[in-house]
Amino acid sequence: MRTIALLLLLSSAQAFPQADFPSRPLRYVVPLPPGAGADFIGRTVAERMAADLGKPVVVDNRAGASGSIGSEFVARSAADGHTLLQCYIATHGTNPAVSKLPYDAVKDFAPVGMVATTPNVLVVHEKVRVKSLAEFVVLAKGKAKGLSYASTGAGSATHLTMAYLEQQAAIELVHVPYKGAAPATTDLLGGQVEAMFPSLVTALPHIRSGRLRALAVSAAKRSPLLPEVPTVAESGYAQFDSLQWYALCAPAGTPRPVVDRLNRSLNAALNSPEVRDRLAQQAADVTPTTPAEAADLIRREVTKWTKLVKDVGLKLD
Repeated sequence: MRTIALLLLLSSAQAFPQADFPSRPLRYVVPLPPGAGADFIGRTVAERMAADLGKPVVVDNRAGASGSIGSEFVARSAADGHTLLQCYIATHGTNPAVSKLPYDAVKDFAPVGMVATTPNVLVVHEKVRVKSLAEFVVLAKGKAKGLSYASTGAGSATHLTMAYLEQQAAIELVHVPYKGAAPATTDLLGGQVEAMFPSLVTALPHIRSGRLRALAVSAAKRSPLLPEVPTVAESGYAQFDSLQWYALCAPAGTPRPVVDRLNRSLNAALNSPEVRDRLAQQAADVTPTTPAEAADLIRREVTKWTKLVKDVGLKLD
């Protein structure tokens, strides 16, 4: 009888977090400033999840240190599912490859699921006389001082994505780091630098205006927003794989029933036609997954970018 009572008690304890969850408003931390594409994605998803969960889901922008400030905040929060992080390629991919962080991207989080991906796009200033990735590589190999490219900072995703292309294409470029996308894009538009590998949503208005020329997108398939632009893989580099991605994470130790409940709510939001359409406007494809699939992607991303940094002997400027 004692054994049965104990089993019933344990069963009730395991079920309780799910039955009682959520018990108060949720905090959805976006580790970037308001107004960014990631912020739009977070607010769109949070609004839909709130309707499903029956509690407010409040977006909290905690920007700084390439997303590390917001990430550490969530990693140190109570593991009850009420504080969540919209992690992304920097916080859980490239940052761990180049920096000593106040959190462990794998051990300190319980992934809930993937949110969305958006391709990067290789662009050049309108006066750079190349119309394809192949011509870009030829020009880079033939230019004595090297082609210059902007990034949003040393060790950033835009920096490592271009370093990845340098490795694949066996070229050497001149890296010019900036403090964020805005100044990097401004100097690219002004011709102070010649190329960049930003997210599609950042570059798209300038591609459409003709001030930047798109050479290749980093996704496995062409973007419907730029159907005439080939992928890097189509352009001769089949192993190239680099996307801006976003996922939802809870602190490590969050009870599995709570993670599963959050995953169901997240995927319901992502499968909503309204959410799909709104994110498509930001060049983002929704990517509903299981928690295990999200965890696997994060592990693979940390491994991939760490290996690249080691292989190319990357030194931060």
